[in-house]
Amino acid sequence: MIIDKLYLHVAAKGHVCVGLDTDYEYLPAHFSKAFSHISDALFSFNKQIIDATIDVSACYKVQIAYYEAFGMQGLKAYQKTLSYLRERKAMIIADVKRGDIAKTAEMYAKAHFSGDFEADFMTLNPYMGMDTISPFLPFVKNNEKGVFVLIRTSNEGAKDIEYLPTEENRRVYNVVGEKLNSLGKEYLGKCGFSSIGGVMGCTHADEAQEVREQLDSTFFLIPGYGAQGGKAEDIARYLKNGNGGVVNASRSILLAYKKVENGEEQFAEYARKEAIRMRDEIWSKI
Repeated sequence: MIIDKLYLHVAAKGHVCVGLDTDYEYLPAHFSKAFSHISDALFSFNKQIIDATIDVSACYKVQIAYYEAFGMQGLKAYQKTLSYLRERKAMIIADVKRGDIAKTAEMYAKAHFSGDFEADFMTLNPYMGMDTISPFLPFVKNNEKGVFVLIRTSNEGAKDIEYLPTEENRRVYNVVGEKLNSLGKEYLGKCGFSSIGGVMGCTHADEAQEVREQLDSTFFLIPGYGAQGGKAEDIARYLKNGNGGVVNASRSILLAYKKVENGEEQFAEYARKEAIRMRDEIWSKI
């Protein structure tokens, strides 16, 4: 199962998931001016970030919206970034948050689990119902792929729907999580976690122990660290024996060079230093 590979990456490299949510405006001015096409500038920036962090990051999350915004030029950069990550044998999460039914969902699965946009995992939105997950399962079973399904997100708006009460004093996200954890039992790896993972924000640390106990075999993609208020000690509560989750960081790594005077020339090196700082901080709390 693909989850075993990710588990081993975490054990060896730490919990950092580098978010390649690359806004063109993030690129240092001298760097972007060196390219005639946006696609080349975005890819070249990503390539340097990847090369600088490959040995200290468990995986990479590539958010497609940042590339779609630039049309075909952006999608070309997205494809080249995914291809290069595969070349470097990195693990890829395509952050596309698809959520639809029947043939449409099947086409989304084909689009992001094969061909030009192939990734190891992709993010899904289950709030139309569990039948939105079904078309992806053949790829999980037969093609060594995995998914991270939204359970409880880190944004303020999560309270609008995910926290609505249901029977037995539970919340909507509890019900979604339990359904996914149950489904995931059919796709367990040797590591004890499932290739059906969940997105679990770390901004509600008071709920961490309960969530981890209930979702015992669900591997987490964890947003909310850093700028949104999540701390390393909060992350530790969502793990299980020190593993079972990767922690996404995007701007804090991509823009680390801006914290240093005249850091533009060495933006990749400062990205590496921030990834290492984050990795070590999380390790120190486990």
